[in-house]
Amino acid sequence: MSRPSWDEYFMEIARLVSTRSTCLRRRVGAVLVKDKRILSTGYNGAPARLPHCLEVGCLREQEGVPPGERHELCRGLHAEQNAIIQAAYHGVSIRGATLYCTHHPCIICTKMIINAGIERVVYLEGYPDPLSEDMLKESEVKVERFSR
Repeated sequence: MSRPSWDEYFMEIARLVSTRSTCLRRRVGAVLVKDKRILSTGYNGAPARLPHCLEVGCLREQEGVPPGERHELCRGLHAEQNAIIQAAYHGVSIRGATLYCTHHPCIICTKMIINAGIERVVYLEGYPDPLSEDMLKESEVKVERFSR
């Protein structure tokens, strides 16, 4: 019996977190970790106490918005946003943390990641947002695509 590496362990948790997503287009999960301890988690979905896309439909689908564009046309928060917000809500510092995410962050999440002081991003799937990739490189946040 072999134990998973820390990256495997936390990425598997991010995958599990993504199963709570209420997005009709893409299920995303995120886990913020520091010193091998989980600080917070997040998945994509509507703000608390508001109807989810599962209940009211997807505005982006209705409008024909392609992935990676017009992020403001969405009821939901992204998984990375929810993980950052949950940490702030509970007074947990995420400065110096690693973000494990099932998908590469978009530009909006990237700006939050940079300003929150997150130092490393490990992601599983790509996302069509070249500006996000450029800003992460420019900010010197370490970015790694997860592979076993």
